[in-house]
Amino acid sequence: MRTFISLLLTISLFSCSFGQTEPANTINKTIPELQESNLEASSFHKDSINNILNLISTTPHKDFRGLVVIEKNKIVIESYYNTFWRVSIHDIRSAGKSITAMLLGIAMKEGLVQNLEQDVYSFFPKNKYPNINEDYKNVKLKHLLDMSSGLDADTDNTETPGHAVHWIAQDDWKEYLLSVPQTSKPGERWVYADINAVLIGAIIEETSGLSLKDYAQKNLFDPLGIKQVYWYTNAANQTGAAGNLYISTLDFAKLGLLVSNQGRIGNTQIIRPNYIDKLSNKTLDLTEEFGTPTQYGMMWYKSSKEYKGETIDYLYASGNGGNHVVVIPDREIVIAVTSSAYGPGYGQGRSYAIWGKILEALK
Repeated sequence: MRTFISLLLTISLFSCSFGQTEPANTINKTIPELQESNLEASSFHKDSINNILNLISTTPHKDFRGLVVIEKNKIVIESYYNTFWRVSIHDIRSAGKSITAMLLGIAMKEGLVQNLEQDVYSFFPKNKYPNINEDYKNVKLKHLLDMSSGLDADTDNTETPGHAVHWIAQDDWKEYLLSVPQTSKPGERWVYADINAVLIGAIIEETSGLSLKDYAQKNLFDPLGIKQVYWYTNAANQTGAAGNLYISTLDFAKLGLLVSNQGRIGNTQIIRPNYIDKLSNKTLDLTEEFGTPTQYGMMWYKSSKEYKGETIDYLYASGNGGNHVVVIPDREIVIAVTSSAYGPGYGQGRSYAIWGKILEALK
């Protein structure tokens, strides 16, 4: 949810009709199984959805990017705004952490990682990393995934040695990351810090011999037909696994679709179903911090809403500025929202309101 320090990238953008979906006959489908449908055939009230789209179009802010809704593997809403269109890529900020968690699931399926009880220390040989902190013997993968590692890092406190301001600009940040000490026992409390996701990325890089960016392209993006992507990677070929992932709104939705489909696209099992089930685990209760019923675990947020007497459970990835992909497994619905309203302003609240209204539009 918080801002991961962003590095500049110049992206060429192409314009389309403001707030309009591209005509069906102009869309090049990248996943054969991902077809188009229409609101009449969906579980949504057409008039309610049209009201939502009209409200987005008439909102004065020019930083809203796109909205994609997929139901039962079919696109039912695809709309872009403010010079963005289907192939425009966009910084989804800390939602990238949730993608990193998915990549760990792929690494486990490949046998690069055995289980979530493995400690961080075991992945970095002492002869190769002589300065690795002994505290990492206590930090397990599950602690990194739940933001409960106990490391001296806090995204809200630049004074902590593990904060990204101390290492993100380095050409090689792994040695520094492995020197960060603990301040509390792992598993005791939730402290949001970029270092947790970056360490997971470093473990995948160490075991695969690839940058996380290249590993993701080969094992996640290519199978989903995702070609247009940028993920910041430093001079030492280390990828910023906590954020700085630029991807299109539709491709963002495809990643949520993979979760909705229990790790399978077509006939290809990309992530094991039992790992996808773990993404829904409600490990930590953040209701007091967020002000609304919210749980966290495996770098995904979880919550539920009551609509018309029915409880709808969902999980979502969230990035600063209002970048969300929401997965409602029981309904086979995925909602992707992109926005560049970065900072502590209205972006998150606006995106929550949009996909909340979409859920209210269910029949």
